[in-house]
Amino acid sequence: MTRTSLPTRVAVFGTAFLALSVLTACASAPQPGSPVENAADSAYTWWDPYPQHDANSAWAKRVNACGQQAGVTIKRTAYDTTALTNQALLAGQEGNAPDVILLDNPVVSTLADAGMLATMSDFGLDTARFDKNLIAAGELDGKAYGVPIGANTLALYYNKKILEDAGVNPESIKDWDSLTAALKKVKAVGKKPITFAGIGTEEGSFQFLPWFWGAGAQLTQLDSPQAVEALKLWNSWLKDGLAPNSVINNSQNTTWEEFLTGDFAFAENGTWQIDSAAKANFPTGIVQIPAKNGGAAPTPTGGEFLTVPIQKDTKRYDATKKILECMTTPEGLVETGTTFAYYIPSTTGGQEAILAKEPKLKPWVEAVRSAKGRTSDNLGTKYPKISEALWTGVQKALSGSASPADALKDAQAQAKQATGN
Repeated sequence: MTRTSLPTRVAVFGTAFLALSVLTACASAPQPGSPVENAADSAYTWWDPYPQHDANSAWAKRVNACGQQAGVTIKRTAYDTTALTNQALLAGQEGNAPDVILLDNPVVSTLADAGMLATMSDFGLDTARFDKNLIAAGELDGKAYGVPIGANTLALYYNKKILEDAGVNPESIKDWDSLTAALKKVKAVGKKPITFAGIGTEEGSFQFLPWFWGAGAQLTQLDSPQAVEALKLWNSWLKDGLAPNSVINNSQNTTWEEFLTGDFAFAENGTWQIDSAAKANFPTGIVQIPAKNGGAAPTPTGGEFLTVPIQKDTKRYDATKKILECMTTPEGLVETGTTFAYYIPSTTGGQEAILAKEPKLKPWVEAVRSAKGRTSDNLGTKYPKISEALWTGVQKALSGSASPADALKDAQAQAKQATGN
């Protein structure tokens, strides 16, 4: 593909991604690590978005072990996600990029489009074993620029006690109609039916996408009849008192705090809340987010990709390839998945291995297998602009300032202007 110069790309994309929220299982700590320059040939530089995992953590020891297996020493630096993206673009511009960068999946296309990442085929890493729907988040123009270390996604957590009191069998929830019927039963017994995050940020888009995709809508046409149906669903829940007005400003964390009060029957949230749900003061379960007419809706994937910046010294790739292969064996993916409590492995072998160890993860494995990358469909660097238009439209509809149809008509116009098509 034709690319503009890297310095121009850095300026454009560094600004664009300052607003991109962190949507991974592991929340980033507020303080980034300090930069590390490329060291001697025997030292390989590694950057990741996990400053909360210090040099003595299980994660750091795992990274170091893969370096040792490859016959090199790894110098690891951790940044928060936004700082990592900006630092990576700057390093690419200056020609001193690290050997490996672990990137939040929507950011992969940004660095790929900037021309600073090696493709996995050029690099010589076999990607056939990775689930196609997961690796698609790191593809641009049909080429894979990274491999996922795992994935997290969304489902509906439920309060078993409330559903029992309301006479709702969670297995009866197969589509939007049956879910809405269940919510009405919950309301009838005096409980709060559902909460979700509709905040005007990437988190709002992230939580809306299962309903948007579950209606059959596509991100290339935000005002399609299917998209309008999805927004009408959320809107009707607010109007009918099935969801609280707080969802307009809810982040995923505040939504979860609402659910943990024990007052709500359902909450849309992610794999990263598994341990918290197990410690709740009430029994919980999960169901897949249903598509409009039945079956599981595609849910967006969170999680990071191992990427390889282009190096002047191509001989370094041999050890880098060994490091990536070590990180993505079935056993390695399980170790990553349990370290971050929980990431679902990105290969069938890894998924089978983690289920043997943690059978409770079966519903989440199923959810990940039907999930979809936000930058899939070759959206690449257009996604953040489309997402901003989408969450703006959702906000307009939920606040009552515009009808769902008018809000999404404006969103489509905004997205078209921002992306140029």
